[in-house]
Amino acid sequence: MSKGKGVIFDLDGTLLDTLRDLGEAMNAVLREQGFPEHPLEAYRYFVGEGMETLVRRTLPAGPEGRKNEALVAASLKKMREEYARRWPDHSLPFPGVPELLQELENRGLPKAVFSNKPHGFTVEMTEKLLGGWSFVCVRGIADGVPRKPNPAVALEIARKMKLPPQQIVFVGDSDLDMLTAQAAGMSGVGVLWGFRDAAELLGAGAQALLTHPRELLDLLG
Repeated sequence: MSKGKGVIFDLDGTLLDTLRDLGEAMNAVLREQGFPEHPLEAYRYFVGEGMETLVRRTLPAGPEGRKNEALVAASLKKMREEYARRWPDHSLPFPGVPELLQELENRGLPKAVFSNKPHGFTVEMTEKLLGGWSFVCVRGIADGVPRKPNPAVALEIARKMKLPPQQIVFVGDSDLDMLTAQAAGMSGVGVLWGFRDAAELLGAGAQALLTHPRELLDLLG
């Protein structure tokens, strides 16, 4: 892969460790409705494709569960409310992320956040937990905004950075991030401290894997 001159980061599992708050919020919603809860480790594979998909995956199978659209909608509303209360409890940057962001700032390299998390949460959490660093833009998912792996938002970010896609590194912890990078013509770099494993990242086209945030600096110009 060529040296990168800009970086797009995924949020959950890449910059921020959010798994416990996501899992505990959804389990509270399930518990309130009398449904079985899930181990927190299971949420590594429930998250990543947006909050509605998370809700569907955790509800019981069948017409009385995830195929009941009214139930899904009600559960999604409850999850948004529950997560709004709970996300500040334990979510924090992964070790080494603050130092990485500071070095990128020192080098004057543009950076952005693109998450499949709802836009409001994405912006709020970035501001409160990563507010010491500047981002060209911070984008989550809202009505009319295509989710990863659709490359539209990534390409919009490239235009804001005033860089060709091939000079941008897309950093994430899931196959969706690597597929987004491929679709946008960017270099996909997978992180191994997040929610998924090396096999998934390599299988989706990761051009490099990181075991610590500082290793990203070696890939950048």
